[in-house]
Amino acid sequence: MVTRQPALVGIDWGSTSLRAYLISADGAVLEEHAAAKGASTLQGHSAFVAALQEVAGAWREQHATLPLQACGMVGSQHGWLDVPYVRCPAGAADLAAGLRQPDDTNLRIVPGVLCDDGKLPPDVMRGEETQIVGALAHHAELADSCVVLPGTHSKWTHVAQGRIVRFATHMTGELYAVLRQHSVLGRLMTPEVPTDADAFLRGVGAARDHGNLGLPHQLFAVRSLGVTGQLPHAALAEYLSGLLIGHELRAGLSWRTGHALANKPLALVGAPQLCDRYQLALCHFGQPADLVLDNTAPAGLLALARAAQLISY
Repeated sequence: MVTRQPALVGIDWGSTSLRAYLISADGAVLEEHAAAKGASTLQGHSAFVAALQEVAGAWREQHATLPLQACGMVGSQHGWLDVPYVRCPAGAADLAAGLRQPDDTNLRIVPGVLCDDGKLPPDVMRGEETQIVGALAHHAELADSCVVLPGTHSKWTHVAQGRIVRFATHMTGELYAVLRQHSVLGRLMTPEVPTDADAFLRGVGAARDHGNLGLPHQLFAVRSLGVTGQLPHAALAEYLSGLLIGHELRAGLSWRTGHALANKPLALVGAPQLCDRYQLALCHFGQPADLVLDNTAPAGLLALARAAQLISY
C-alpha cells in the first residue's frame, strides 16, 4: 500500500471563514481544518498570522518545506494583502504569474479575476477562479464550457480554451438573506425553513413563465401568497428561493446562449446541497447541467502551485 505524501498546504480563505487543506501530489485532501476566521473578520497582519497558525500551524511545523498558498477574499482590499486582479482572459499560467506574498511570510495569495470590456460595468471574482482551475484540472471537457458557481454571489463563467473569458455575477444568495431578514417579505416566514420542493419549484416556475413582469413585481407575491393563504407561511422562504434562483437562471441561460455556449457543457461547481437546488431548477427549465462538482478549490490550488513551479512533481 502506497502512503500519500503531502505536497501543498492550501487555504480557501473567504470573507467569513477559512478552510485549510493538506494536499497530496495527486490532489487528495489528506487532512482538513476549518475556522470562523474569515478575511472580513480580521484586522492587521498579526491577526492573519494567528489565524493561519490556528488552522495550518501543525502542518507547517511537521512539513516545513511545503509551499503554502491561499485563494479567496484574503487577497482583497479588506483582506491580508490586496492582490491585483488578473484581467480576462485568464488561465492557470496568468493566475500563477499574479501570485503575491504578504511581508515576512512564505504564503502566496492567488489573484482574483477582473472582467472589464469597457462596454458593461466591470465584474470581479476572488476564489471562484481557483475552483474553475480545479474543475478544469480533472475535466478536460470543460475547456470550452459554461461553468456556474452558485453561492452568495453566483458566477456564470464562459471558459474558452481553458481560460476564463468573461463572467457575470448574480447576488442571488445575498439578496435572499437580505429580503428574508430585513424586508416586509420576511415577516410572515417561519424561523425554520422546512424543505418544500413544490414551493421552491413554484417560485422557479413563476420566474421562468412570467419573469417578463419583473422581479420587483414578482417579489411582492411572496407576501401576497402568504396573506391570502395560498401558500403556508412555512413555504414562503422556499418560494422566495425558487423565485430568485429562477430569475438568475432565466438571465444566465440567456447569457449563455448569447455567447454561443448553448451547445457547450454546462457545469455546476460548489456545495452539494446548493448545487442540487440549482440542478432541480435547471431541470425545471429543461436544461439540466451536464456535470455537478463538489468543492474543487483544493485541486485548483494544487494546479496553480504547479503552474507557478512551486511543485515540480
